[in-house]
Amino acid sequence: MRFEFATATRIVFGAGSVRDVAPAAVGLGRRALAVTGAATDRADPLVADLAAAGVACLSFAVAGEPTVDLIRRGAAFARAERCDQVIAMGGGSALDAGKALAALLANSGDPLDYLEVIGRGQSPPCPSVPFIAIPTTAGTGSEVTRNAVLGSTEHRVKASLRSAGLLPRLSVVDPELTLGVPRPVTAATGLDALTQLIEPYVSVRANPLTDGFCVEGMRRAAAALPRCWEDGGDREARASMSLAALLGGLALTNAGLGVVHGFAAPIGGMFSAPHGAACAAVLPHAMAVNVQALRERAPESPALRRYQEVARLLTGRPSAEAEAGVEWVAELCRKLEIPPLRAYGIRDEDISELVEKAAQTNSMKGNPIALTGEELRQIAGRAR
Repeated sequence: MRFEFATATRIVFGAGSVRDVAPAAVGLGRRALAVTGAATDRADPLVADLAAAGVACLSFAVAGEPTVDLIRRGAAFARAERCDQVIAMGGGSALDAGKALAALLANSGDPLDYLEVIGRGQSPPCPSVPFIAIPTTAGTGSEVTRNAVLGSTEHRVKASLRSAGLLPRLSVVDPELTLGVPRPVTAATGLDALTQLIEPYVSVRANPLTDGFCVEGMRRAAAALPRCWEDGGDREARASMSLAALLGGLALTNAGLGVVHGFAAPIGGMFSAPHGAACAAVLPHAMAVNVQALRERAPESPALRRYQEVARLLTGRPSAEAEAGVEWVAELCRKLEIPPLRAYGIRDEDISELVEKAAQTNSMKGNPIALTGEELRQIAGRAR
């Protein structure tokens, strides 16, 4: 048995914990780049706290999912303003942008020097400048992952900048920040979180530490996500989903992902499909094809038993078989009104390109069984 585990230097979880950020930031630098989502006013109380503590803030808004060009502009701005730390508050897009900007502030060069697949894939030689991550959605777990996903309009794909040096100095998970998240975003981000608990659990890189995170996270997400969707003000359910997303981030960055995220990267790069929505549309079909492939070609695989355990955790039935877990997820997607991929303009004739690009992603390396081209086409076709 051999594995490694890495995460943020410090994690703070709990209602109201966002108030811990300003005191911590004082010891990390004097000029912060405050990376936010499109709704910049959500960070106003934090910016006021930082100013009162003596930390100057320069704002940088990320309106959509981050691109290579956006990060180039942000890095130039942060260098010109002599920023010595980065604080990102928002969904996965803002956090990934902040993570990439913190890395580039500490390292010379262009994002393409460090991006996988479409770039040189080099590891940044120097650790990032101090980075604080504050998620406002319960989805990506980006607050504890070692990669930043960037889109390239030129290549029509998303790729990761990846290094242990990207891990945040401080991650603050305050479930109260998720209370105002709209129902469609709750559904998409919540299913992304669930995906990031299932895929590491069945991954070829699963290990005893990440298994514990996945089991606890799946239990919580199965109970809490439908409640969050029904009542966005359910504080207990929101806290459970924030914890589930955090646990998923801890798991995926140490055990890897699989075919769902393999497809999410090219889908997001080629079409205007939010990451969580793409994962949600693909998840039940990917699970079904994986289970079928394991039964046909690797019936003794530990992954098949793990899919059975996934089914038992999700359904609450001790005797549930793997297929019951697939149906439970499919029914949840129907309940949460997850749109199919065609809602984002994906056509039958796009499937071949999606399959080709998905097969090249880093995420596919963690899938519990190597899927054939035809099996990948089945997943994309059913999800469309």
